[in-house]
This record gives sequence, structure tokens and C-alpha cells, in this order.
Amino acid sequence: MQIAIHTPDEAQEFWFQEGCHILEIANRDDDPDVSVARARVAPGETTRWHKLEGVAERYLIVQGIGEVGVGTLENHPVGPGDFVSIPPGTRQRIHNTGKVDLVFYAICTPRFTPACYRAIEDEGTDQAPSK
Repeated sequence: MQIAIHTPDEAQEFWFQEGCHILEIANRDDDPDVSVARARVAPGETTRWHKLEGVAERYLIVQGIGEVGVGTLENHPVGPGDFVSIPPGTRQRIHNTGKVDLVFYAICTPRFTPACYRAIEDEGTDQAPSK
């Protein structure tokens, strides 16, 4: 890692198959220990069940309200300032219960790569992303 300041470009936000918009804040080859992305879920929307193999993820909620499901914990309310810790390989999803976008930072260690993502179609089936 080198000393650097990175400014995200809002025009680089993209739709991810999981069911949310993503803006990569920091996800670089020269800093493999961590990645940070801003996720945005529209009102009434729910992301797909998924898990990250070998990667721990944390959600830091910054706007809106919702309910998070992690592992066997389902429908737990979250709002600004809440921090959700998700161990590697743990199923997860989030639902926006509010009237404005639910916005949170997804902080992954080591950094997120498409190879670690597994969509969970049902309790017995895992599927790699089609990215």
C-alpha cells in the first residue's frame, strides 16, 4: 500500500445482480487487505441471499432504515450508525423498509473480488456470480 487519496466517481456506480447499486470506494490490487464499497438499496427492495467465501464483511449503515438477515438472525432492524459484522461464508441479505434509499458501506477483509461471491438460490444451492 502507498500513501494515496482516492476520490470515488459517482458516475461509476453500477447495478449489481444482488439487487443493489454499488460504488467502489477502495478496492485495489495494491491494497489487498481491505475493500470499501457504498451500497444503495431502493425503498421496498431486498438483496438476494448471498455469502462471501473467505471474506469477512461489515455493513456500516449511513442512511435509511431496513432489516438485515445474517446467518440464522433474520429481520433485525438497522438504521444510521448501526454496524453489522458478517463472518466469512455466512449467508446475508438486507431489506429496505423505509421511504428513501438505504445506504451503507460494505467493508471487506480481505478485499472483495467476484470470485468470493456466492449467490444462494435456496438453502441447498450456491451459485457463482454471472459477472
